[in-house]
Amino acid sequence: MSARGTLVSILAWPLKGLVRTLLSPSLYQQVRVTFLGEQSGLGLDWRWANSLRRPHPLRRDFGWQAGQPIDRYYTEQHFLPACRADIRGRVLEIGDDRYTRQFGAEKVAVSEVLHLHPDTPGATICADLTRADHIPSDSFDCIILTFTLQFIFDVRAAIRTVARILKPGGVALLVFPGITQISRYDMDHWGEFWRFTSLSARRLFEEVFRPDDVSVTTYGNVLAATASLQGLISSELRRDELDHWDRDYELVIGVRAVKR
Repeated sequence: MSARGTLVSILAWPLKGLVRTLLSPSLYQQVRVTFLGEQSGLGLDWRWANSLRRPHPLRRDFGWQAGQPIDRYYTEQHFLPACRADIRGRVLEIGDDRYTRQFGAEKVAVSEVLHLHPDTPGATICADLTRADHIPSDSFDCIILTFTLQFIFDVRAAIRTVARILKPGGVALLVFPGITQISRYDMDHWGEFWRFTSLSARRLFEEVFRPDDVSVTTYGNVLAATASLQGLISSELRRDELDHWDRDYELVIGVRAVKR
C-alpha cells in the first residue's frame, strides 16, 4: 500500500466497520483499491482503464478465489451445456468428476477419474495419457478433458490415446486455452507447453478422427481476453460483453470429436 493509502487507512479505521456493513464485499474491495492503492482486485474506475494501467495483473490465480474464471464461464455456460447429451454411459474425466456430475447426472452409468498421481483423492485410474497402454481400448462412451492438453508435451500421443479408449460412437469433449496467462503451479510441477488456435486444434484432431466428426468452437473477444489475463471473473463483465464473439480473439477453444 502507498504512503497515501496507509494514511487514509489509519484515518478511516474508526469508520471501517460501518463502511463494510453499508457496501457489498465487492464494492468495498473496489473502494479499497481505488482510494488505498491496494493491488488485489478492481478499482471503481476499471472500465476506463485507470486501474489496469499497471505492470502487474489484478489477480494471478485466474480469479479462482474471487469467483468463476472467465475461461470457465465459456466452458460451463456454453460448451458443455451444448454437449450435455454426449455425457452418458461410462464417462472418463481428467482430474475430478465435477463436470460429469454437473452435466451428465442420471445419464452417467459409471464415472471414472484419471489422474497422473495414484494418491489423488477420487482418482480411479492412474495413467499418463501419452502412454496409457494399460487402459483397455473401446472403454468409454464419453471423455471430458478440460484445460489439460497445454500441460502435455506430446499432444499427439495424448489425442491418440483418447481416440483409442473411446468406444465406437463415443464422444471426446475437450477444452483448452488460446489466450491465457501461465499457470505457475503447473509450470513448476510438470510444465506448461502449448497455446492453441482453432486451426491447430482441428489439424491435430483430424489426424486421428475423421474430419467430418470433428467440430471446433471458439469463444472470446478482446475485452474478455484482456479481463481474463488480468484475472477478472465472469461476474465482473456483463453477459453481452462475455458473449460477444470475435474470431480473432480465441480465448477458449472447444473440440467435440466422435469416434466411428
